[in-house]
Amino acid sequence: MGLTFYWYPKCGTCRNAKKWLDAKGIEYKEVHIVDNPPSRDELEQLYKQSGLELKKFFNTSGQKYRELGLKDKVKTASETELLDLLASDGMLIKRPLLTDGSKVTVGFKEPEYEATWLQ
Repeated sequence: MGLTFYWYPKCGTCRNAKKWLDAKGIEYKEVHIVDNPPSRDELEQLYKQSGLELKKFFNTSGQKYRELGLKDKVKTASETELLDLLASDGMLIKRPLLTDGSKVTVGFKEPEYEATWLQ
């Protein structure tokens, strides 16, 4: 499976990640995370493959996150509740999300991208 790049075109971090991928000649399939967010099952799989805490998948700086008052809820909610919340709105998901079907990165940090995707 090739790379799938979940992104939001208006997001500066997403644009930086896209520029990095393009500069390295890495091929990927673009998916607009708001128009076509990953399903709940896909999110659960991405979460398990990532090895990260589920709360790392939340766009904590997003307006929707603040509007819904999720800061405290994320600390106490069950995994099922958190996955359901993430699946309910693509704007709640931290972006970009990049996966090859086994590895996953959330957000964009150049050293992490280099370690994960330049092998």
